[in-house]
Amino acid sequence: MSVRKTSLRKQADLICGVAMSCGLDACKEAANGRWKKDLARLAPVSLARPAAAFLAGTVLSGVAGMAHAQEAGTVGPHMFSSTQVIWSSLVLGALGAALLSAVWLVRQRGNMEAETQDMRSALSDAQQRISKYEALIADKNRRIVVWESGYSKPEFLGQLPAETGAPQQDRDFLAFGRWLRSSSAIELEKAIDALRGEARSFDLVLETNRDEILEVQGRVSGGKAFVRFIALNNLRAELAELKIERERLTHSISLFHSLLDTIEQPVWQRDAQGRLAWVNHAYSDAVEAKVPTQAVDESREFLGTIAREKIRAVATANSPFHDRISTVVRGNRTVFDVVDVVATNGSVGIAIDVSEAESVREELKRTLNSHAETLDHLATPVAIFDGERRLQFYNQAFVQLWGLSLPFLESRPDNSELLDKLRANGKLPEELSWRNWKESALSIYQALDTKTDTWHLPNGQTLRVIATAHPRGGATWVFENLTEQVDLETRYNTLVKVQGETIDHLAEGVAVFGPDGRITLSNPAFRALWGVTADETKPGTHIKAIEKACAPSYDEPDGWRHFGQMLTNFDDERASIQGTFELYSGLILDYAATPLPNAQTMFTFVDMTASARAERALKEKNEALQKADELKNDFVQHVSYELRSPLTNIIGFTDLLKTPGMGELNERQAEYIDHISTSSSVLLTIVNDILDLATVDAGIMQLNYSQLAVDELLDDVAMQIADRLHENTVTLEIIAPKALGTVFADEQRLKQILIKLLMNATNFAPEGSAISLNCWRDESNVFFSVTDRGPGIPPDMLKTVFDRFKANAKGGKRSGAGLGLSIVESFVTLHNGDVSIDSRAGQGTVVTCRIPVGSRARSVAAE
Repeated sequence: MSVRKTSLRKQADLICGVAMSCGLDACKEAANGRWKKDLARLAPVSLARPAAAFLAGTVLSGVAGMAHAQEAGTVGPHMFSSTQVIWSSLVLGALGAALLSAVWLVRQRGNMEAETQDMRSALSDAQQRISKYEALIADKNRRIVVWESGYSKPEFLGQLPAETGAPQQDRDFLAFGRWLRSSSAIELEKAIDALRGEARSFDLVLETNRDEILEVQGRVSGGKAFVRFIALNNLRAELAELKIERERLTHSISLFHSLLDTIEQPVWQRDAQGRLAWVNHAYSDAVEAKVPTQAVDESREFLGTIAREKIRAVATANSPFHDRISTVVRGNRTVFDVVDVVATNGSVGIAIDVSEAESVREELKRTLNSHAETLDHLATPVAIFDGERRLQFYNQAFVQLWGLSLPFLESRPDNSELLDKLRANGKLPEELSWRNWKESALSIYQALDTKTDTWHLPNGQTLRVIATAHPRGGATWVFENLTEQVDLETRYNTLVKVQGETIDHLAEGVAVFGPDGRITLSNPAFRALWGVTADETKPGTHIKAIEKACAPSYDEPDGWRHFGQMLTNFDDERASIQGTFELYSGLILDYAATPLPNAQTMFTFVDMTASARAERALKEKNEALQKADELKNDFVQHVSYELRSPLTNIIGFTDLLKTPGMGELNERQAEYIDHISTSSSVLLTIVNDILDLATVDAGIMQLNYSQLAVDELLDDVAMQIADRLHENTVTLEIIAPKALGTVFADEQRLKQILIKLLMNATNFAPEGSAISLNCWRDESNVFFSVTDRGPGIPPDMLKTVFDRFKANAKGGKRSGAGLGLSIVESFVTLHNGDVSIDSRAGQGTVVTCRIPVGSRARSVAAE
């Protein structure tokens, strides 16, 4: 602003000076029209236009007056001379112009100072808000990576503790495979791809190579993808470690189960309650189950109840059970050598077939055991008392029902004693007269018919007790558990009420129709969406009436009519249908017709208006972004082409001027021609670099892969860089072993990589020094390293050394556009390689590129 004011003052002074220095001849020229044209050309339009007009008018009026006087012959000795008139006019015009200019400048200066003060205040407020937000987001235990939509670079906020092993550099942080466990890195990369591509959120717990636990959360908001890395500590870290340890133990158990599945002996595992938790294939074959899971789900026992109870009673943690037990396998009685080990959370057992050793057992004993096992397998509790009213037999269901100990039952208690025991344990109903109730229950021993009674136990169970007397004394007691039946009835009644309340409070519209096409129920949301009343949708209303009531809300001929056809068709299999209604009110409803049992059909209607509008907005925004990206690519290509053509002409004509046939140039002309040639070449290089980067960003760069001899490649690069080395008085030292072989790469791009690195090193290398190009290889990669002894790169600039237009001109002979290293990184990445920089202030810089030897050709470049 101050420069502009100074320029305006100079222009005003120039006008005044011209006006004061003009003589009579100038006034005559002004009379002829030339002075006015010269004065308008000298004065800037924005400042001196009023002054110039005033000055020109004054001069012209004076000249015109003098001319008129001369023609009339009235000029006398006492009149003003023409010179005095002109000088007076000039002085007055100059003073008026200067006064107007000064007033205008003072006013403009005041306005500009006020605007500058407002802008400084707004800038200060914005910087304070940015600092506050960055302080709120940044956290030493948390790092956030933000991706804009499309193929933009990510933004990083915050840092993770160094003990986690997470890189502090932004470009290294996204290389998850280097600092995360391989399984965690693969899982995280898949989750990020789904987040950016499909907006699918995720929550993960990952493990670093240093055995640290990280919690990673992925979300999408405002068209941006956010991935937050949180370093866990204290209880949360312990919980995550326990989760990972649980997964490891689960994997170990799975391997152990796979091993046991391969052996031919039945193996089983039980939980703390004695229920089957896992069996192998030999076990499932023994119990005639198709798969082991079927045997577990159906609780198919391999051993009999008595055998299992014996194992449970005998086996302890210090003394495993080991005995021979017979059981039925595929219809054949088989004897097994059973080993059962008890632990705190269950037991595990294995059975070895020893039937051949037990083939001499008596058939009668087997028959008796089979009879006992048959009763023992009954789900209904059974107890048999002999003629002395002592317990002779009981099954496992009886033990589970009453919870009596095996030693007590094996002591063969009396029936009366058993009832007293159950009453003492609080297992029998509380009766006002216990003696009368017990006598009534034991009267079965003198009864002729079966006696049935209902017991309501204190624990909430309901039993139907069936007692049958034996012809020769004794009785059989059967306890049928009715608890589930009563519970089911209660649950059914409750479910009907809950179902009604739930459907009434759903946000989705629900309507259920019977096979006759009449509605059985509907909720308020259904009536609100379609604008119908409760009377119009009361139970028993035919779908035709509802179709008529809903018809004014939409304009689709096959809407509710299609529903009616679905309800009344005679197909064996009724298929579900889905679709969308767009109502006159602007609502967009997704509907679904689902067949229900008993030939009923449920129709659901969901208001998707907001989602549909959001989807349309996102599609429109996506199309706009795609068009903007295409416009950018077209613009870069067009501008690059339009710049390249005139630059090529400039370079060609410059080289032509250097030829002797065009005539000799003096020393200064030759120097200017050299400057033009050098600047044009640099500008052409920048244009080519910009075009290459635009091609990479657009994903359309193609690499022409071929087998290249590394030795020949180094020689070609050395020849192409020779002029630049000579110009900067720097020597090149190539360090490479003989017979480096070949590399599968793009020759042009690989040369461009090496030339960019050597030119960068030459620019920063001291005069008279040497730069080195070191090349070596291993089994799968070729390495190129360029070293200079320049001033090095400061640590704060290492983070942005590969960024575009981030040139470090400090210490260099030439300042560039800052695209060289960015192009190097892009081309190396296209070859599936990587670039690293090692630099220290005052000690030089080493840039190393790794190119895979057998890389497959990538047809099109990606981001």
